[in-house]
Amino acid sequence: MDLEPTDEQRMIVETVRRFVRDEIVPLEADLDPDASALVPEDHERLVEKVRSMGFYGLDIPVAYGGPDIDIVTRTLMAIEMSQHRAGLYTPCYGVFGGAGLAQLFEANDEQKDRYLYPTLRGEKKGFFGLTEPSGGSDPARAIETSAVKDGDDWVLNGAKIFISGADMADYGIVFARTDPSRGRDGITCFIVDTDMPGFHVRRVVHTLRSTSYATELQFEDLRVPSKNVLGEVNRGFAIANDRLSRQRIPYAAGCIGVAQKAQEMTIAYSKQRETFGEVLANRQSIQWMIVDNEIDLRTSRWLTLAAADKAERGEPFRTEAAMAKLVATEASGRVVDRAIQVHGGYGVTKDLPLERWYRELRIRRIGEGPSEVQRLIMARDLIGGAFH
Repeated sequence: MDLEPTDEQRMIVETVRRFVRDEIVPLEADLDPDASALVPEDHERLVEKVRSMGFYGLDIPVAYGGPDIDIVTRTLMAIEMSQHRAGLYTPCYGVFGGAGLAQLFEANDEQKDRYLYPTLRGEKKGFFGLTEPSGGSDPARAIETSAVKDGDDWVLNGAKIFISGADMADYGIVFARTDPSRGRDGITCFIVDTDMPGFHVRRVVHTLRSTSYATELQFEDLRVPSKNVLGEVNRGFAIANDRLSRQRIPYAAGCIGVAQKAQEMTIAYSKQRETFGEVLANRQSIQWMIVDNEIDLRTSRWLTLAAADKAERGEPFRTEAAMAKLVATEASGRVVDRAIQVHGGYGVTKDLPLERWYRELRIRRIGEGPSEVQRLIMARDLIGGAFH
C-alpha cells in the first residue's frame, strides 16, 4: 500500500493549506480566542471562494452535487483544514460546507425533498439524537426512549442528552426503541420536526468546548407520522452504526491537524527560546519531547490513511477506523500537552491556540465513541464472535 499522496492530492493539500494560512488565520487575530464563528460577511465571502475552488460541500456525494473527492483525499484535507485556533471543532469555520446529517442519504424521495435537499442548500438545520441519560457508549442497549404505534403515528416518550445544535435546528434524527425484546434490532430512526407538540429542548450542558453548549431533549407524547420513519422499522441502529464508522476517519484526521501545527510551533519556539544561555532546541529533554511528538504524529497519520484507503477500496474497515480514532485522539492530546510544556507559561495563555486545543482534544477521546469502546470494537473483530 502506497500512502504517499498523488500529484493531484499534493496540489489539493497545498491549496487548502494556503487557504487556511491566507484566509482563516488572519481573521482569527480579531476574534475572541474561543470564537466558533466568523462574522457573516466574512463567512459568505469565503463560502463563495470555496465554491469557486470546487471544494464546497465536502462529504456530499457527487450524485447530490458534492465534489468528486475520495475519502483518502478528504482525510488529507481534514488534516490541513483543522490547523487553526478553532479548527478542531469548527474547521475553517464551516466555509467548506458539509453533508449535514449523512443518514438522510438513506431517506426516501419524499423525505429527501422535505429534509435532505433543504439541508444541502443551507435552508434547514438538523441534529443527531442518539445518546441518552442512561448511557451513550452502548446505545443499542441504553436507548430507553420508546416509540409506540398508534394508528398512522408513532408516539415517542423519553429523553436525549449531549445533543449538539438541537436548540437551533429545524428537525432532527431521533433513535427510539420500537421493540423492547430485540435489543439493537428493535430500534427505529425517526425524523422529528422541532415544532412538533411534545418536543422540548433545553441548553443545559456547557462543556470544555469553546462557546459550545450541548442540549437535553424531552419527548412527551410526541406524535410522529409513519412517513417520518427513516429506513425500516427496527433497523435504525444499522443506519447509525454504518455512518459512525466512516465518520471516525476524518474525526481522527482533524486531531492530527492541530497536533501537527502544535509540533511546528514547538520546533520553531525551541529554536528561539533561550534558557541559561542556550536555546531549548539544544537540550536533550526538549529534543526527546519533539521526537516523541513526531512518533505520535506519524503513527496517527499512517493509521488514519490506512483506514481511509481500505474504506475507499470498499473493504471492511471497522477495525482500522476504530484504531485510527483511538490512536489519533490520544496521541494528539499528548502532542499538544508536550507543546504546552515546551512553551512554558506562554503555552497556557489565550495568545496561543494551544490551551484551546488541549481542552478540546480531551473531548475527542469520548466523542464518536470513547477510547474504551474503540478497543472493544477491535477486540470483537480480532477475536470474533460474542464474548464477555
